[in-house]
Amino acid sequence: MSTVRVGQTVRAPVEHVWAIFTDLTARPRWLSTVESVEPLSAGAFGPGTAWRETRLVADGARIVEELRVVACEPHQSITLASPGIGADYRMTYTFRPGPDPSWTQVRIVLDGTPTGAASRALALLLGGLAVRTVEAALRRDLADLATAATQADPAAA
Repeated sequence: MSTVRVGQTVRAPVEHVWAIFTDLTARPRWLSTVESVEPLSAGAFGPGTAWRETRLVADGARIVEELRVVACEPHQSITLASPGIGADYRMTYTFRPGPDPSWTQVRIVLDGTPTGAASRALALLLGGLAVRTVEAALRRDLADLATAATQADPAAA
C-alpha cells in the first residue's frame, strides 16, 4: 500500500471551497485535467454519491475513473473510493479553517492498494515514480480548486 499526502491553503472560506468541490457538474470547468463528469447517482452530495470522470493524463491519454463517496461530514471531510486498474484507491479530503477564518486548509490523503500479484510486483518496481506522479496530479487538482475558489469568491480577491 502507498500513501500520498498533499495540502494547500485556499484564500476562500470553507463553505465556499466545499460548494465548489461538491458541485459535480462544474468539475470540468475548474479541474484542468477533467474533460467530463457523468453522474451515476441522484440526490444530494453525500455517502453513496457516485460519478465517472474522464481525465487527460500527462502523456495525452484519457483515463476514466469512477468515484464514490463512502463518508462525508459536510464542510469538514469527504472520503472517496475509486477502483483503479491494478489498484484500489481511497482519498480523504479535509477542509479546515486556515490561519485566517476566511481561508481554508485543504488536505488530501490517498491510500492505494495494489490488486493482484502483477500489480504488487509492479508497485515494488515503480513505487517511487508512481507516488511522485500521483502527488503531482493531486497538487494540480488542489491548485485548480484554489484558483476556482479565489476567482469565484469576490471576498477572496
